[in-house]
Amino acid sequence: MSKVTPEMVKELREKTGAGVLDCKKALETSCGDIEKAINYLRQQGMAQAAQKATRVAKEGCIYSYIHPGDKLGVLLELNSETDFVARTDEFKILAKDVAMQIAATNPLVIGRTDLKPEILEQEKSIYRTQALNEEKPEKIMDKIIEGKLEKFYQEVCLLEQPYVKDQDRTVKDRIYETIAKLGENIVVKRFVRFRLGE
Repeated sequence: MSKVTPEMVKELREKTGAGVLDCKKALETSCGDIEKAINYLRQQGMAQAAQKATRVAKEGCIYSYIHPGDKLGVLLELNSETDFVARTDEFKILAKDVAMQIAATNPLVIGRTDLKPEILEQEKSIYRTQALNEEKPEKIMDKIIEGKLEKFYQEVCLLEQPYVKDQDRTVKDRIYETIAKLGENIVVKRFVRFRLGE
């Protein structure tokens, strides 16, 4: 195992914003490999964020985003556990990123549980008809419908959409990263997207 130096800890801190002890542990676990240490910290942060996601978030802010040209706007309620976190730069940056995501992708709902059953039934019916028209075997029909539904969720559910600034992550991943950094649960409570003339 390579020796972890203070310089290595400092470099990892600058790249990740994680605490000194967390950086030291990550470097020790990854035998001094900075890239592996970054991945280790991200994984730990995601695990901790998932645990924090059950805590109540009643503070936060209403964030407004107006797209250049003044023809498209978003109002977003983003909640945190404390007012202190809601005033941090990281929280405000997250609010802006989520609002811009909504402006760019026009999601229908926050998560899949928010979709009305009749919308899901309509989608399933469309996918079944498409599969029948393509003469797909009945035994794989349910798998085809499930696969198309997953793509549908990624289009219409904000948390499941690929994050516009990094398509390898979802919006939920982006939120979880901020939860891991700030140490509090953060929840998208509601949003409205306005386009001139609609």
